[in-house]
Amino acid sequence: MRAQDGRRAWGIIGLMSQELGSFNDLQRVLIQAHALTDAAEAHGTLVGSLCSTPCSLADWLADILPNGNADPVSAASLRGVFDATSGALGEGMLKFRPLLPTDDESLDDRTAALGEWCQGFLYGLGAGVRPDPDTLKGEAAEILRDITEITHVGVDPADGSESNEQAFAELVEFVRVGVQLLYEQLQPLREPATTARELLH
Repeated sequence: MRAQDGRRAWGIIGLMSQELGSFNDLQRVLIQAHALTDAAEAHGTLVGSLCSTPCSLADWLADILPNGNADPVSAASLRGVFDATSGALGEGMLKFRPLLPTDDESLDDRTAALGEWCQGFLYGLGAGVRPDPDTLKGEAAEILRDITEITHVGVDPADGSESNEQAFAELVEFVRVGVQLLYEQLQPLREPATTARELLH
C-alpha cells in the first residue's frame, strides 16, 4: 500500500462499529436516486460538510443529487445516513467511521473507495470556510495534508497481500481518528458569527 509520496501507513487502534448501515445499502439508494457520485464520495462529502459548516440534509442532497431531490423512500434512507453520521461525529471517537466497502470486496476496490471518500471529504470541507493547512494549528494541519495524500492511495504490487491489508486498515483508522479530531477543532466554523479566526494564525 502506498500513497503518492510513498509514505508508510499510520498506526491502527481498531475500528468501532455504529448503526450507519452498509456501503452497499447506500450505493443502492444513490443509484435509485440517480446520484452524481457513489457511496464513498457521497459519505465523505457529508462528513467534510459536517466538519466545516452547519450542514443540513438539504445541503448534502444538493451536493450529491440532481436538483437536490429524491423520491420519498430514497430521501428517508439518506436521512438515516445523515442522522447516523452527524450523531456519530457529535458523540466522539468511539462512534464515527468512514463508510467503505466490506472486506468481501477486493483490496483494490476498497482502496479506491478510500481515496474517493477522502476526495469527497475535501470537497465537503471546501463547502465551508476551508482552512489552509499552512495556517491550521499543529496536528490538524498535518492531518489535512495527509488526507489530501490519501486521495492518491493505491495498492503496491511489490508488497504482499497481508502487508497491503494491514496498511489499508491503518489508513482507514488514521482517517477515522483524524477526521474526528478535525471535527472537534473546526467547531468554530460551524458557529455563524463566532470566533473561527481563532483557528487561524
